[in-house]
Amino acid sequence: MAFDFKKEYKEFYLPPQKPVMIDLPPMNYIAVRGCGDPNDENGEYKQAVSILYAIAYTVKMSKKGSREIKGYFDFVVPPLEGLWRQEGTVGVDYSRKDKFEFVSMIRLPDFVTREDFCWAAEEAAKKKKLDTSKAEFFTYSEGMCVQCMHIGSYDDEPATVKLMHDFIASAGYVPELEGERLHHEIYLSDPRKTEPAKLRTVIRHPVRKA
Repeated sequence: MAFDFKKEYKEFYLPPQKPVMIDLPPMNYIAVRGCGDPNDENGEYKQAVSILYAIAYTVKMSKKGSREIKGYFDFVVPPLEGLWRQEGTVGVDYSRKDKFEFVSMIRLPDFVTREDFCWAAEEAAKKKKLDTSKAEFFTYSEGMCVQCMHIGSYDDEPATVKLMHDFIASAGYVPELEGERLHHEIYLSDPRKTEPAKLRTVIRHPVRKA
């Protein structure tokens, strides 16, 4: 049975539909940075997602290739994630999608080293005829956060964010949306196959004591 991060780490990927606190350990990711409207079919975001999945599946299928990765175990490729910001904006403004700056990410199993990642990026580039030069091995130390399951359209996220910020204030914390600590989304649904009203997205905001 392939290891499924969503099932093994439910506290990270399956929060309730009400805000909860969570203290997150460092995790390793494949990451691609870019900017622009994520809905642009020819934009940087769509290209980034293609690169991420190409590398993630190269790692997963390495068991059938020439490279033996030490400590390898079969796994379900974890869900797509994204860190989002806009210059001059605290959090995100959904009416200005063309101003987004993002770090698009897929989590790596702990057995994947930086050297394994570099091999997978080169292998994916050769096999998929894809430029993977923007991909990076990214360790993200998120720390204390508040998260909540959002069900519905991405454009309806502000209502869930407000619930989160009300909870953050009542708990004696404030959002800390700066540096690498950004508005974080984890996409549990495929928007190509799921109607907007049923999309499931984990929304996570880093916090600090007020």
